[in-house]
Amino acid sequence: MRRAIMISPGHIKFKEAEKPLPGKEEVLLRIKKIGICGSDVHVWHGKHPYTSYPVIQGHEFSATVEEVGKAVKNINIGAKVTATPQIVCGECGPCKRGDYNICNELKVEGFQAPGVAQDFFVTDSKKVVVLPEAFSFEQGAMVEPASVAVHAVDKAGDVKNKNIIVFGAGTIGNLVGQVLKAKGAKVLITDLSDYRLDIANKCGLKNTSNAKKEKFIDAIKRIFGEEEFSIAFECVGVEQTISNAIENIQKGGKIVVVGVFSEDPRVNLGFVQDRELKLFGTLMYKYEDYEKSVSLIENGLININPLITEHFKFEDYEKAYHYIDKQGHKVMKVIIDL
Repeated sequence: MRRAIMISPGHIKFKEAEKPLPGKEEVLLRIKKIGICGSDVHVWHGKHPYTSYPVIQGHEFSATVEEVGKAVKNINIGAKVTATPQIVCGECGPCKRGDYNICNELKVEGFQAPGVAQDFFVTDSKKVVVLPEAFSFEQGAMVEPASVAVHAVDKAGDVKNKNIIVFGAGTIGNLVGQVLKAKGAKVLITDLSDYRLDIANKCGLKNTSNAKKEKFIDAIKRIFGEEEFSIAFECVGVEQTISNAIENIQKGGKIVVVGVFSEDPRVNLGFVQDRELKLFGTLMYKYEDYEKSVSLIENGLININPLITEHFKFEDYEKAYHYIDKQGHKVMKVIIDL
């Protein structure tokens, strides 16, 4: 079978490997589609702080079941599936209380462990999520990023009829907005890119603002009037957007930090204290978030089609990254086809 190995930043080599066999409680998957995410791009550039080389990438994907282990009873050969990519210890405090997504020894396939950038991949049957037969393989590959959004939105509690800001209209910000809308929130999504805001519009997020062209306060008043906003999702990872959230949110408001900060921001913690603001971090997802994401996509409450920017053949993996670098903000999700 083919296997794509990133041997160093910006350099992928293909090697032949033996088709693996599933263990007693494992499943052998035939990989169909792989999504490239922002963290993958950081690895490509050599800027991911927790990934060493060589590495087999790929953690958001769809597949069919090729073979199952002797003890696997509830997964059929030929089924469309995806799977969670976390490898956890099961023994630390977070794991024991059920928060294995923040395991003290967390490893993620595609970063600290081999990912799915190969024709066949073996995984634990307990991590497999069976997809509806009507799902496209593109939809299956988008369950992972949708699950990031589902997990993040759950941090804010009840969002129905709430005025909510989403900073950032990239793939994750877009999906956060769609999940919020599906739950009955009134959403304003902001970005610096008209292209991304247009994609948001195509996904049903009609309230948008380009921060280059409209002051944040003016956008708030235009969409929410005098009601202000009580919840914010920071999906960018820069000082300006987290500061805008802290300094403008309603007193007692909730801010969910989704974006990954490459530099430590300077923010007004005096406001956090004095206004009784609530700051939440969010990382990855749990199995049940995958199930919720599948349901939202299946029922048409998350539209992934406008998010797919381009497809590349497996053997053109490097070309996909060059395309992403060249297109910049005009890329949402690039899919690798196996």
